[in-house]
Amino acid sequence: MNRSTCGWPTKHQILIDYHDTEWGVPVHDDRLLFEFLVLDWFQAGLSWLTMLNKRENFRKAFDNFNIKTVASYHKKKTAQLLQNSGIIRNRQKIEATIRNAGKILEIIEKHGSLDAYIWQFTEGKMKINQWHTLKEIPATSPESDAMSRDLKSLGFGFSGSTMCYAFMQSVGMVNDHLVQCFRYKECMKTG
Repeated sequence: MNRSTCGWPTKHQILIDYHDTEWGVPVHDDRLLFEFLVLDWFQAGLSWLTMLNKRENFRKAFDNFNIKTVASYHKKKTAQLLQNSGIIRNRQKIEATIRNAGKILEIIEKHGSLDAYIWQFTEGKMKINQWHTLKEIPATSPESDAMSRDLKSLGFGFSGSTMCYAFMQSVGMVNDHLVQCFRYKECMKTG
């Protein structure tokens, strides 16, 4: 079946599957939002293909992204994670993820859910863009700038605007599928 896509998921089936089924689909489940945050924190400086290839390892290593469990990790668990060759063994990113999980528990206490907090940056709905080429897609937006500023003010690490925008794309807060992509209208139906 020949259909138009965004052009970036080529050659690697895992990227194609991710584009065709997950990327840009609105996520409102706190555990899954946390999973995408963790993957984006670790992805900094690496390819998304690397992260997708290690995703199952991350799920196992980080207790299926249970926020309370990750927030409770201590030095022994950090040491175990640093020995786990199935994930990205970066001490700063591991320690930031554990701290960030604790901050997310505070967010949930205040806002009722991570979902309510995260989606406030797009007023609770998908922002629909109309890009025709990959070059048009920005690395940041006013919304990702605002999210980044707020996360940093709460003490989050690895939460720059570029990371926030990539996260927003992943969880469907923005629809950055190219207008000619078969997923463009499909994702709008779910948003």
